[in-house]
Amino acid sequence: MNFFDLRLPLGWLFVILGTLIVCAGFGAQVTSEGMSLGWNVDFLWGAVMIGFGLICLLLARNYARKQEREKTKPS
Repeated sequence: MNFFDLRLPLGWLFVILGTLIVCAGFGAQVTSEGMSLGWNVDFLWGAVMIGFGLICLLLARNYARKQEREKTKPS
């Protein structure tokens, strides 16, 4: 794993924060500030953050596997 690859810590950051926002969205009332035109904004944006974090983690894992294959590939 490359030491300066920011996809891994950013991926975990977005997954954790997105999970917290989704949990806050579950507790939102219909009349609360977390609702906009009947849409639960906290839940939706939390899900978007989780999706983005998972994409970052997937890209970091694929990059690490590619680097390992290149190291073990005979020259």
